[in-house]
Amino acid sequence: MRSRLRTNWPVMLLIVLGTLFILFPLYMTVTIALKNPEQMAQSVFAIPTTLHWENFASAIDMTNFFQSFRNSAIVTASTVILTLLSNSMVAYAIARNMEKRKFFKGLYYYFVSAMFIPFPIIMLPIVKLTASLEMTNLLGLILLHTVYGLAFNVFVYVGYIRSIPVALEEAAFVDGATTWGTFWKIIFPLMAPISATVGILTCLSTYNDFLLPLIIISDPAQYTLPLVQYVFQGQFNTDFNLAFASYLLALLPMIIIYLFAQKWIINGVTQGSVK
Repeated sequence: MRSRLRTNWPVMLLIVLGTLFILFPLYMTVTIALKNPEQMAQSVFAIPTTLHWENFASAIDMTNFFQSFRNSAIVTASTVILTLLSNSMVAYAIARNMEKRKFFKGLYYYFVSAMFIPFPIIMLPIVKLTASLEMTNLLGLILLHTVYGLAFNVFVYVGYIRSIPVALEEAAFVDGATTWGTFWKIIFPLMAPISATVGILTCLSTYNDFLLPLIIISDPAQYTLPLVQYVFQGQFNTDFNLAFASYLLALLPMIIIYLFAQKWIINGVTQGSVK
């Protein structure tokens, strides 16, 4: 009984160090955002004696925060919806046919292999293609985010769909259901846990993406929040207080979403790994 209750100090030490390693950057971000340059000059690590909330108001004005947040929200929400609808259908077709036809098995490995292609390799062709199609806007950004997530999402979806008994679809076919109706009325509702996982991961990656909007968006009025942080830092690179206040404002929506939705990520991944 005593051996079971004995504390594993090496593991405990690693947990404490890991926690400090994660929380320390957040502590620095908050304290710097609430200081003024004079307090920064005295000590970077000290807790601010006077809280300068006006840094957040200045950051909002200088970065046009609400317009950028609207752009990020439009891109993120549209990408999540389009990803869930399209990627799930592609994965369903592959999962139910990859054991019967070599084409679908090859298509599956084709999508999986796409995860190993570095983005800089295809960056220049994408810039030329979107420019020629006049898609250097939010619509082009939404479509590209949806396509880029297809490889990983198909990989995750296929593993989950194969754990769903085929007998459910066979029973629906006996009752006269079509393939389209079977997917939307039976399979898609059963995919809710993994769809939540895919949706949350897509939301986080799309909202935080910096490189793709940088090379695609040409109109400053359509800049997303990560891109605005780059412009802000370029113009005010000596005023770290306003920059960190702007970072906190940009991070806050995704932190809230992740805190409420993290259980869906773990639940969806674990269920999809068991057949």
